[in-house]
Amino acid sequence: MASLDAAAQDVKLAPIVITGADRRPAMSLNGEWHVIPDPYQAGLYFNKHELARGWFVNQKAKPGDTGPVDYDFAKSPTLKVPGDWNTQKTELFWYEGLMWYEKDFSYEVKAHTRVFLHVGAANYKSIFWVNGTKVCEHEGGFTAFNCEVTSALKPGSNFVIATVDNTRHEDGVPTTQTDWFNYGGLTREVSLIAVPDEFIDQYDLHLSKTNPDTIEGWVHVVGGSAGDAVTVNVAADGPEPKYAGENAKIGDDGKAAVGFEAPGLELWSPERPKLYKIVLEAGTDSVSDEIGFRTIEVKGNEILLNGKPVFLRGVSIHAEAPYRTGRAYSTKDAETLLGWAKELGCNFVRLAHYPHDETMLRAADRMGLMVWSENPVYWAVQFEKPEVYTKASQQLNEEIGSYRNHAAIVLWSMANETPISDARTKFISSLAAHARELDPSRLITAALLVRTEANGERSTKVVDDPLGKYLDVIGTNEYIGWYEQHPESADTTDWKIAYDKPLIMSEFGADAKAGLHGAKTERWTEEYQADVFRHQLGMLNRIPQLRGMSPWVLMDFRSPRRPLPGIQDGFNRKGLISDQGEKKEAFSVLQKAYAEKTVGKAE
Repeated sequence: MASLDAAAQDVKLAPIVITGADRRPAMSLNGEWHVIPDPYQAGLYFNKHELARGWFVNQKAKPGDTGPVDYDFAKSPTLKVPGDWNTQKTELFWYEGLMWYEKDFSYEVKAHTRVFLHVGAANYKSIFWVNGTKVCEHEGGFTAFNCEVTSALKPGSNFVIATVDNTRHEDGVPTTQTDWFNYGGLTREVSLIAVPDEFIDQYDLHLSKTNPDTIEGWVHVVGGSAGDAVTVNVAADGPEPKYAGENAKIGDDGKAAVGFEAPGLELWSPERPKLYKIVLEAGTDSVSDEIGFRTIEVKGNEILLNGKPVFLRGVSIHAEAPYRTGRAYSTKDAETLLGWAKELGCNFVRLAHYPHDETMLRAADRMGLMVWSENPVYWAVQFEKPEVYTKASQQLNEEIGSYRNHAAIVLWSMANETPISDARTKFISSLAAHARELDPSRLITAALLVRTEANGERSTKVVDDPLGKYLDVIGTNEYIGWYEQHPESADTTDWKIAYDKPLIMSEFGADAKAGLHGAKTERWTEEYQADVFRHQLGMLNRIPQLRGMSPWVLMDFRSPRRPLPGIQDGFNRKGLISDQGEKKEAFSVLQKAYAEKTVGKAE
C-alpha cells in the first residue's frame, strides 16, 4: 500500500478541482468548435518529439512564408460541444484517435481575478492551449477539471485549442476492454470561470452522524491566510438566513472547519428531497449552492438512511443519451433517464461504470433518488502498476472533490467485476481507504464477481471475495438465466455471503430486443427477459441480508462487443427500455414488484 500511496504523491495529478463549479457565474464556450481529425498526431509530434510550433499555435498562412501551413481551423468543419464526435458525423463513428478542437472567443480580463477553463469531461487524454500557451494536460474521460488560464488570456480576441485522444490504453483507467462505446470528444460542458485572487475551491457540508441538529464540514480557500474568516449561511425560503454559521477561521492548511447548530432541519429523503440554499463567503468570494442534508450508515446488515432501515429499490444506468444515443450530458437527458427510474418505482440508481455528469446528480438531488457513483476501475486494469493506481486515485479525487455535496450520493463504488489477485485487492482496498479519508460521511462499495458451488440439484452462489473485508456494503453481479444456466435455475440457487454486511445485487438481467415476441424459452424476446426477472425476484427474496438491487440496465446502450445482426446491432439489449424509449415487458414486472414491495426488505 505504501508504494501505491507514494506513487500517487510523486506524480503531478490533474489540474484544480472546483466544488460546485456549475453554480459559479461562467462564460459558456459550448457550441460549435472547429475540428481536425489527426490519427497520425502530425500536428503535435515529429519523430516522437513534441513540436515547438504545432497546430496549437493556430498559424495563419501569409505571403512570404518559407514553408506550407497545412491546416486551417477556420476552414475546417465543426462539431457541437458538449458532444461526442462519433454520433455527430457518420465518418467519425468508429474513429479512435486524436482530434483537434478550436474555438475563438472574446474576453475582458479583470484585475485581481483568476480565470479557469472548466472542462466537464474530455475522453480520454487531453491537452489545452489558450492563445498558443499550454495551460494543462489531463487523463481520464469522466471527471471534471479546471485549468488556470489567467496569464494566457489577453483583452479582446482569444482562441482555445484542445487535443482530445480517445485511444484505449492497457495502462488506462478503464483499460482497453469495456462493455460500452468509447465515445470521444469534449463530451460535457466547457466554460470560463472567473474567481477572486482569494477563492473557495472545495467545500464539504454534511449532517453530523452523532448530532442530527448539527451541520459540519470544512471550506478550503486558495490564497487565504491563516486566521481569515469564512462564513456559511443556510437560507430559509425568504431572504433571511435560517441557520447561520459563526465565522470560521482558516487554518495553516487553508481549511476552515465548519460546525453549527441547525435545529429543526428537514432531512433529505426520496420521499421528501428537501434542498437548502447555502451561501459560503471568504474574502470577496461567494459561492451559492443547493444542498440536502441526511445521514447514511450501516448497522449490521442494514442500511440506515436518517437512522431508519431502507431497502434500495434501484436500477443501473449508463450515461447513454435517450433517443439520439451518444454520451448523455444535458439536463433533459438526466431528467428523461431518472424520470424513467422514478416511473419504475426506484428510490435508488446505480450510475455505472464511471462518474456521470453533474446534471445527473443535480437531477437526482431534486427528484429524490439515492445514487451509487462509481470509479472506472473496470475489469482487469493493470493492478500491479503504481502509475495505474495513481490514475485511479486521481479520478477518485476529482469525483469526490466535485460531487461531495450531493445528498443523493450515498455510495462511492471503487470498482466493477475485477478478477481476484493480491495486487488487485491491495489496489482497490487502498482506493477504499483513500475514499474514506476524502469523505468519511458515505459508504464504500464495489461490484464483486461471485463463484458457484454445485450441490446435487441445487447450487450455491458464494460471495467470499477478500475485497469484501474493506467494503461497507457488498455489491455482487450475477446473470443466472443469461450467461449461465436457465431462468428457472434461480429457483434452486442458494446464497452464502461471507460477510455480515448489507448486500446489493448490483447486476442481473437478460437481453431482449424491444418488440420481439415469442415463447418465454426463446432468447432475445421480451418474454424471455421478463421470465428471467420473475425467477430472479423469487431468488432474491431468499437472501436474508439483501438490502438493495440495481438490475442491469435501465436503457439499451451502444457496445461494440454486441454485433449480432438484427438483434443487438451494436447495442447491449439488457435495457428495460430501448434506446428509443420503448418499454419492454420486464419493465412492468419490476415496476409491479417495486410498487407492491414484494421484493426485498429493509430489515
